[in-house]
Amino acid sequence: MPNESAFDEDEILEGIIAWSGVESPSHHINGVNAMMDLAMTALDELGAQTDRLPGEGGFGDVVTGQLAGKGGEPGPGILVLSHLDTVHEVGTLEKRLPIRRDGDKVFGPGILDMKGGARIGLEAMRALQREKISTELPVTYMFTPDEEVGSPSSRQRIEEEAKKHKYILVPEPLRPWGDVVTGRHAIQRFIVRTHGTPSHAGLTKAQGRSAIAKMAQLITRIEAMTDYDRGTTYSVGTLHGGTFVNVVAVLCEAQVLCVAPNDELLEEVRDRVHSLAGEEDGVRIEIEQGVVRPVAYPHEKTMQLYEVGRGLAQEIGLEFGHCQSGGGSDGNFTGALGLATLDGLGVAGAGAHTFGEHLLVSSLVPRCRLLAGLLESLE
Repeated sequence: MPNESAFDEDEILEGIIAWSGVESPSHHINGVNAMMDLAMTALDELGAQTDRLPGEGGFGDVVTGQLAGKGGEPGPGILVLSHLDTVHEVGTLEKRLPIRRDGDKVFGPGILDMKGGARIGLEAMRALQREKISTELPVTYMFTPDEEVGSPSSRQRIEEEAKKHKYILVPEPLRPWGDVVTGRHAIQRFIVRTHGTPSHAGLTKAQGRSAIAKMAQLITRIEAMTDYDRGTTYSVGTLHGGTFVNVVAVLCEAQVLCVAPNDELLEEVRDRVHSLAGEEDGVRIEIEQGVVRPVAYPHEKTMQLYEVGRGLAQEIGLEFGHCQSGGGSDGNFTGALGLATLDGLGVAGAGAHTFGEHLLVSSLVPRCRLLAGLLESLE
């Protein structure tokens, strides 16, 4: 494992800030592909053999870069899996979350989730090359465009690539309490639609049936299904409805995200949401089940990988607890496939998905060094 002197904190931070300065919400193809351009450049600088797959389904491209191990032979190796899309809309950088530093904290859109982690994955390899240290196994980097919306266009590509490898490292943010992630709860998305009857809101309101009014009732019921003690959560995240203010709304649509820690509770979540379908007060309620991230349990192969990481962390002086966590990641897919997956290996910080999102500068070198140690020692 490279010594601490092999890592330049200022250089690492400069690269992360540059990436955070490119706004790349999932549906903004130009922004996401601008990030893919930066990833391609970084991989070229490392001497990787790169490939760029065109985006599908209205999303950005997927970029991969391969580097040979000591023997130079192809074969099952290490996949470093990162996403370059964020939840922050264009304009956030200027209005709500400008890049700024306050002591150990650096704020910026996507700087924690997960452009910081994506960058330190590359910086770990840069440090190894600087020290002329070769990895035992070939290493592949994969950058995806749509993780924040459930990876609808990239899941198949992720799973196909992951199956070629022995280990999966995912530099998503370190858990706020300091653990890495050895398992992930399931994430299930739904679209709930209410279909009402239009009427003139000023003259004949009583003749209409408002899709919005019914949705308001449903939102309260859906959110109330949350049971923190059992680890199941129900959250309504987006809402669209109506046409003109003087027309009783004929259609309203909400997106719902649900989390469950195991398959049994996932089925319960699905049953409870689907049970809302039908007709109430003259309004038809429709439920569409969307993309799912399967449960990834902390299985034997992952725990063996965790023990390697724990040994390296002890050398560095890092705490290295682990957990099965809520908050989906592309590690859900690889862990559910039974592949050794160590997630949450990215930078420390807080406020992901908020206007207070920030990383801790003090975490950059230790977390980057840990990743470098994993890349070097896995065999």
